[in-house]
Amino acid sequence: MNLNISGHHVDVSAPMRDYVLTKLKRLERHFDHLISAEVILSVEKINQRAEATVHASGADLHACATQDDMYAAIDLMADKLDQQTRRHKEKLRDHHAREAHKRMAL
Repeated sequence: MNLNISGHHVDVSAPMRDYVLTKLKRLERHFDHLISAEVILSVEKINQRAEATVHASGADLHACATQDDMYAAIDLMADKLDQQTRRHKEKLRDHHAREAHKRMAL
């Protein structure tokens, strides 16, 4: 997966970059067909904002999180993306075969 991390009004340090990378690795556990991800970290007065767009085969997933701490915002954003990838993977599965198998058993 190609990863692009940028910062608005914040310097993206190496530990912060590594933290985002480890959090987004979780997405690849659930769904292997991730093409690229664009992460924008920004600071607006007190609020720390993490925003990401993940391009997967069949969908573009977007999540945004605002917290007082940048690492907490990254965690929340990663959790939202994780939930979206699981939902997208579930949509791609063929549920009709399972229903046909249940009907045959009756």
